[in-house]
Amino acid sequence: MSENGGNILVVEDDKQISKFICYTLKNEGINCAAAYTGQEAVNRLAAEPFGVCLLDLGLPDIDGAEVIKRVREWSDIPIIVVSARDQDKDKVNALDSGADDYLTKPFSAAELMARVRVVLRHLRKLGGRASGAVPLAVGGLQIDLEKRMVTLDGVEIHTTPMEYRLLALFFKNAGKVLTATYIIKEVWGAGYGSDTQALRALMAALRRKIEKTPATPRYIITEIGVGYRLVDE
Repeated sequence: MSENGGNILVVEDDKQISKFICYTLKNEGINCAAAYTGQEAVNRLAAEPFGVCLLDLGLPDIDGAEVIKRVREWSDIPIIVVSARDQDKDKVNALDSGADDYLTKPFSAAELMARVRVVLRHLRKLGGRASGAVPLAVGGLQIDLEKRMVTLDGVEIHTTPMEYRLLALFFKNAGKVLTATYIIKEVWGAGYGSDTQALRALMAALRRKIEKTPATPRYIITEIGVGYRLVDE
């Protein structure tokens, strides 16, 4: 993988938007290639070493959500959805299918690059350490997966087992929007259902320990109608 995370595949059937995205990426020194249908995207992702995929949902042959599901059968390549669909259900469906982020059209070049940089930064972190061997940090918040220790500004924070599992999940997916359904499945287990009230209670307890002002969180941000995201900076 190159310093910029390898080539980025832009999957967009609107050629004007595709050109705009590719121009924006190339202007930042990032190589990109274009695909205009879902099947072409699946074929190219299977055959070429792309580092990231920017994916429109409204493709002419296969819906973008289906593309995500197919790719996720054999690849964990970061996928950022770029779509005009702005309903919460569309965002949740794409994220639950395996997308890493969701950017709603219209968007600015600055916003696009901010999302791309988060993904590339996360890729570089993963590529630069053995899994679990080095503490992960966001600002003053740090977790050591090997020692199962959480610290805030150098002071150890005592968490319950469930709080630790929740925080570890966020750190392993820093910068990525996690839906409530996904979090519940990963923290409580697949058979737990979708008890969002239990998740909200656990989140509130964790925030009281890691946030100076829980009502205006610094580390774990609520994505209204979708889920939560640990900032990556």
